[in-house]
Amino acid sequence: QVLDFGWPDLHTPALEKICSICKAMDTWLNAVVHNVVVLHNKGNRGRLGVVVAAYMHYSNISASADQALDRFAMKRFYEDKIVPVGQPSQKRYIHYFSGLLSGSIKMNNKPLFLHHVIMHGIPNFESKGGCRPFLKIYQAMQPVYTSGI
Repeated sequence: QVLDFGWPDLHTPALEKICSICKAMDTWLNAVVHNVVVLHNKGNRGRLGVVVAAYMHYSNISASADQALDRFAMKRFYEDKIVPVGQPSQKRYIHYFSGLLSGSIKMNNKPLFLHHVIMHGIPNFESKGGCRPFLKIYQAMQPVYTSGI
């Protein structure tokens, strides 16, 4: 059985997608004792790290004794072979997902509206000082607005 849960490189998946991935992995692993999950990633290892870190949180919630041993092995593999989750948004989403599982964070199903962006201070990205920021807004991984560049 092959499932494709891909998302664009250098982006963090939507929380719904992380939930779907973890549920599919858990369902498969609990169906038959010999089932295994193989994760394949065409992009950077940070995306794979998001999935592994999220599933480690997820499996901790629904862990049996055997799953606890598997979780330990997965944690060692994660620390040795996968670059720690590096993008700030990826780290943030792992914390969001953990909060969802613990109940400390609730998902907001109401639409959000961005009215303005405030930058405190001027970043020095150019040799003379200052910067020329632009804004790109995505909805469902599709760009819906780009300000003047």
